[in-house]
Amino acid sequence: MDRHSDRATRPLRLMQVLEPSGGGSGRHFIDLCRGLKQRGHTIHAVYSPRRAEERFVGELASLGLDGIHLLDMARSPGLCDFGAFANLRRLMRKHGPFDAIHGHSSKAGALARIRLPGRHPPRVYTPHAFRTMDPTLGKGGRIVYGTIETCLGRFFTDRVICVSADEYAHARAIGIPRRKLSIVVNGVDTPPGGLRGTIRQALAIPAESFVFGFVGRLSPQKAPERLVDAFTIAAAKLPEAHLLMVGTGELEDLVRSRIDQSPAGARIHLTHRYTGPEAIDAVDAIVMPSRYEAMSYVMLEAAAAAKPLILTDVGGASTVLEHGCNGILVANDDTPHPLASAMVGLAEPSRLQRYAMAARLRMNDYDLHRMITETEAIYRSLVT
Repeated sequence: MDRHSDRATRPLRLMQVLEPSGGGSGRHFIDLCRGLKQRGHTIHAVYSPRRAEERFVGELASLGLDGIHLLDMARSPGLCDFGAFANLRRLMRKHGPFDAIHGHSSKAGALARIRLPGRHPPRVYTPHAFRTMDPTLGKGGRIVYGTIETCLGRFFTDRVICVSADEYAHARAIGIPRRKLSIVVNGVDTPPGGLRGTIRQALAIPAESFVFGFVGRLSPQKAPERLVDAFTIAAAKLPEAHLLMVGTGELEDLVRSRIDQSPAGARIHLTHRYTGPEAIDAVDAIVMPSRYEAMSYVMLEAAAAAKPLILTDVGGASTVLEHGCNGILVANDDTPHPLASAMVGLAEPSRLQRYAMAARLRMNDYDLHRMITETEAIYRSLVT
């Protein structure tokens, strides 16, 4: 077998590095590690225990990877990053050599890409939404984070994997060269069915109610407080409607306070007893009021489950939503009335039926196997 053929078929040794274990980046990390391991590659996973969710840790441990390593990484930049960088280098030396190092999200992506001069295994980076995509980031923050991303992208990265065309366009706008960029849209398994009645009964939601759903971190990025305010307005015109919110995060106290103050609070159910895919089966439509995204897993899971969508105009929305076909796109601002109007409009029976039919026609477009295959192809293209 010649060298080229060997490079195209032999198992690879790969290190995957992640700081936040929750949300879409954690889901992507688990799916990628599992899929690559099933294809015969040697996979070492590195994650930070600081924000590690119990469910993530258990699922990662069940994959049978060749190595799982804890590395203390803080979310915000600080002096502790020097120690994290040194410890990551030690893990690379001890368990390597690797064919590629893949960092996910900003902190792990930076630590995994910074390197000393000389030969090195290819460095791959998946931002899962550049920090500079946040519209609430001030001018100073945009300059600082943009400069860091551009410098790392230009000089320390062999490939940046964007998860949507919107994220790709943003990467180009902040100065990352086209030759360093690829697009691999996230993929998902079809969410499980058969849980609709069980979940509704457990939460005392009447079986015949129309249920809007939200799944995600209770964080400023996901803007859950927007949704509570909008549902409060919409609920006055939709007396049988309920809102199911699944998630935890730093805004949980604020969200619960808004719920308690809402006249429709008895019809808003905030829980973290279920996974996102489980909860999606219990709702009639998914609402995502995010301030910014790259390519949300919740969008994909909802689309794969044939659920109509209401999305703010953020990254990745155009991948799964055709406005007026399988859902409604609303402006990305904090005014709750447009979002409330969209919720009232979508719940109209004839429109809902039309959106649901269109959603069913698109539900097989977001395949997990494709995501693994395209990512694996990028690794192989970089191996020399």
